[in-house]
Amino acid sequence: MTLTLRSSASFINLKDTTKSLKTPADYFSGTICFARTKPSCRTQVIRNSVQEAVHELSFSKAPSVMEGYRRSEKPEQLHALSGGHSMENNAKVPVFVMLPLDTVTQGGKLNRPRTMNASLMALKGAGVEGVMVDAWWGLVEKDGPLRYNWEGYAELVQMVRKHGLKLQVVMSFHQCGGNVGDSSSIPLPPWALEEIRKNPELVYTDRSGRRNPEYISLGCDSLPVLAGRTPIQVYSDYMRSFRDRFKDFLGEVIVEIQVGMGPCGELRYPSYPESNGTWIFPGIGEFQCYDKYMRTSLQAAAEARGKSDWGTSGPHDCGQYNQFPEDTGFFRRDGTWNSEYAQFFLEWYSGMLLEHGNRILLAARGIFQGTETKLSAKVAGIHWHYRTRSHAAELTAGYYNTRHRDGYLPIARMMGKHGVVFNFTCMEMKDGEQQGNAESSPEGLVRQVKMTTRSARTELAGENALERYDASAYEQVLKTSRSDSGNGLCAFTYLRTNKKLFEAENWRHLVYFVTSMSEGGRDTKKLLERGSSGSNVYVGFIKGKTVKDLIEVVLV
Repeated sequence: MTLTLRSSASFINLKDTTKSLKTPADYFSGTICFARTKPSCRTQVIRNSVQEAVHELSFSKAPSVMEGYRRSEKPEQLHALSGGHSMENNAKVPVFVMLPLDTVTQGGKLNRPRTMNASLMALKGAGVEGVMVDAWWGLVEKDGPLRYNWEGYAELVQMVRKHGLKLQVVMSFHQCGGNVGDSSSIPLPPWALEEIRKNPELVYTDRSGRRNPEYISLGCDSLPVLAGRTPIQVYSDYMRSFRDRFKDFLGEVIVEIQVGMGPCGELRYPSYPESNGTWIFPGIGEFQCYDKYMRTSLQAAAEARGKSDWGTSGPHDCGQYNQFPEDTGFFRRDGTWNSEYAQFFLEWYSGMLLEHGNRILLAARGIFQGTETKLSAKVAGIHWHYRTRSHAAELTAGYYNTRHRDGYLPIARMMGKHGVVFNFTCMEMKDGEQQGNAESSPEGLVRQVKMTTRSARTELAGENALERYDASAYEQVLKTSRSDSGNGLCAFTYLRTNKKLFEAENWRHLVYFVTSMSEGGRDTKKLLERGSSGSNVYVGFIKGKTVKDLIEVVLV
């Protein structure tokens, strides 16, 4: 039996099979069998090209999935929200695949173009909608203020268009390196780092004075601290340059702009930095409000409240990066996190983050208005200590989400106001896979965000947090993509293209997943038959009169 995956209406129809078809549950519990089909000479050539390209890939290994322990005690009651709007259950969910972090080199050129071409060809054949790439501030504006080099990205856009794919582009104003899955190092532009060297207060700072160069502190958003421009002006000029350079592709090839707003491109504070072993999962993290600009804002907010002594510092009893909530006076079950002072501080801390997001998205909306390109923004899936009352790890990251308060509703409403898609991570995670002492509930967190975005009438998209290739992770994404509880997903972006993805078993999982997502996460009734053989992957190329590029993926 051969399988032809259709990513557009122009794919050639092959003879339908009359054999019994299996459900997703059947697939995930068994082995797939495919009759062996002899490839044509042209197909074999392209197969060899793809295999050679895959061999060239040298991405670092994916981080291990955390060892799971099931909880034995009854968890805290989780959020129960209600709302009106949700996506249709049977809606198609387009799948995008993230490209490598080093898609563009330090010199501004497209990295490994031969490999990239073969990878895009294979992904098109698998039926994916498109790919995602980071447009690094540290690469594009590397040579000086307002000096932009988009050439590597221009070559990629042309290649993506050639293969009939779509492109999501991330405006990455953060440093690459030092976080989960970072296999490359791309710092902020040298001229920006020089400004930071002259004024270290420009970056986030913790209570002990540790500076974090991942991202410019939001405390100076509106101050001309970057060679005479404010950070918001710098980000706006960058996005405007991108718009002008790629105006002919916006809305047609480039269908989404994800606006970076913090470390890892996420709207959050860098409260759990992994670099140099500062933070280790599942530590609670630390508040990042000790640069002079944040402290000035805190003091002003306290004085306006008539409590000037509240503005001298953040909470004094909130512990250190790798402690647990019960180790602290602030976050423990009956701690001070629910006091009048804590309410003031947490509203200010989360409010500053919300204002930062609003400023950037307001600028982005004005710049890309009329281009028919969708805007999105990413929120981190901080699932550890979610089962506790205080939700400590979320609080230090800037999400005022506790047992008594929905911290994601203000964010969803802010994004909805600008017509921005709320992009959320950890869609692949299950509670039972998590470390027992982490009090983790990714499933509960995702349910809350689905209900919250539905209530706010804001579109929801998803990503996986860790690199996963197993059937269980795909099955979980299929489950969360539907609107049985809250919003369904309008799109899903898979993390990420690398050598391991192209291994035969992993590739089959991806193919099945993409096919099922195209049917809204339900059984497509054109699924793969179980069996015991099945081996290699090759990519065939077919050219028709009305179609530029057709790729038939056959698993034999």
